[in-house]
Amino acid sequence: MIVEIITPEKELFKGEVNSVKVPGSMGEFEILENHAPIISTLKEGEIRIIKSNNSVEKFQINGGVIEMQKNKVIVLAD
Repeated sequence: MIVEIITPEKELFKGEVNSVKVPGSMGEFEILENHAPIISTLKEGEIRIIKSNNSVEKFQINGGVIEMQKNKVIVLAD
C-alpha cells in the first residue's frame, strides 16, 4: 500500500509500505494492506512505518487526520 505523510510545510514521506501504526485520538492502531476504509483524528505521538524492505521509519507528530482508502493512506499531520 502507499503512504503519504504531509505537513503544512512539506511532504515527510511517500512510498510503498507493509504497515503503518498511528496514534489515534481514541488509541493507537495499525493499518495493513486491504484495510477497510477509515478516517480518524490523530493525537500527539509517533507514526511508525514498516517499509516494503522491512526497514522502520518513525515520525513525531502533534496531531492530525488519517484517511485509508483503496490501499492508499494519507496522513495530514501537524
